[in-house]
Amino acid sequence: MVESTFEPNITTKSVGQAIRAHLRVLKLTKKPSREEFLTIAKVAGAGILAVGAIGFIIYILLHMLPQWVAQ
Repeated sequence: MVESTFEPNITTKSVGQAIRAHLRVLKLTKKPSREEFLTIAKVAGAGILAVGAIGFIIYILLHMLPQWVAQ
Protein backbone atom coordinates (compact mmCIF):
# COMPACT_ATOMS: atom_id res chain seq x y z
CA MET A 1 0.00 0.00 0.00
CA VAL A 2 1.36 3.42 -0.98
CA GLU A 3 1.25 6.16 1.61
CA SER A 4 0.46 9.65 0.46
CA THR A 5 3.08 12.27 1.24
CA PHE A 6 0.74 15.10 0.27
CA GLU A 7 0.12 17.47 3.13
CA PRO A 8 -2.28 20.32 2.47
CA ASN A 9 -0.74 23.71 3.08
CA ILE A 10 -3.87 25.15 4.71
CA THR A 11 -3.55 26.80 8.08
CA THR A 12 -6.05 28.59 10.25
CA LYS A 13 -4.10 31.78 9.56
CA SER A 14 -4.49 31.47 5.78
CA VAL A 15 -8.19 30.59 6.13
CA GLY A 16 -8.72 33.63 8.34
CA GLN A 17 -6.98 35.88 5.82
CA ALA A 18 -9.13 34.52 2.99
CA ILE A 19 -12.33 35.10 4.97
CA ARG A 20 -11.28 38.67 5.81
CA ALA A 21 -10.52 39.37 2.15
CA HIS A 22 -13.93 38.07 1.08
CA LEU A 23 -15.71 40.08 3.78
CA ARG A 24 -13.87 43.24 2.65
CA VAL A 25 -15.17 42.74 -0.90
CA LEU A 26 -18.71 42.11 0.35
CA LYS A 27 -18.64 45.35 2.36
CA LEU A 28 -17.77 47.31 -0.81
CA THR A 29 -20.65 45.93 -2.84
CA LYS A 30 -24.01 47.62 -3.17
CA LYS A 31 -27.39 46.70 -4.53
CA PRO A 32 -27.71 47.89 -8.14
CA SER A 33 -30.40 50.41 -9.00
CA ARG A 34 -33.26 49.32 -11.22
CA GLU A 35 -31.68 51.11 -14.19
CA GLU A 36 -28.30 49.39 -13.65
CA PHE A 37 -29.98 46.01 -13.32
CA LEU A 38 -31.98 46.45 -16.51
CA THR A 39 -28.88 47.57 -18.42
CA ILE A 40 -26.91 44.52 -17.22
CA ALA A 41 -29.83 42.22 -18.08
CA LYS A 42 -30.10 43.69 -21.60
CA VAL A 43 -26.38 43.32 -22.26
CA ALA A 44 -26.35 39.75 -20.93
CA GLY A 45 -29.41 38.88 -23.03
CA ALA A 46 -27.85 40.37 -26.15
CA GLY A 47 -24.70 38.34 -25.50
CA ILE A 48 -26.67 35.13 -25.10
CA LEU A 49 -28.57 35.81 -28.32
CA ALA A 50 -25.34 36.61 -30.19
CA VAL A 51 -23.65 33.40 -29.06
CA GLY A 52 -26.77 31.42 -29.93
CA ALA A 53 -26.98 33.00 -33.39
CA ILE A 54 -23.32 32.25 -34.10
CA GLY A 55 -23.82 28.65 -32.97
CA PHE A 56 -26.92 28.30 -35.14
CA ILE A 57 -25.09 29.67 -38.18
CA ILE A 58 -22.23 27.23 -37.63
CA TYR A 59 -24.72 24.37 -37.22
CA ILE A 60 -26.51 25.27 -40.46
CA LEU A 61 -23.21 25.61 -42.35
CA LEU A 62 -21.96 22.24 -41.14
CA HIS A 63 -25.19 20.54 -42.23
CA MET A 64 -25.81 22.39 -45.51
CA LEU A 65 -22.24 22.79 -46.75
CA PRO A 66 -21.69 19.06 -47.46
CA GLN A 67 -24.91 19.00 -49.52
CA TRP A 68 -23.83 22.07 -51.51
CA VAL A 69 -20.37 20.62 -52.17
CA ALA A 70 -21.73 17.20 -53.23
CA GLN A 71 -23.89 18.67 -55.98
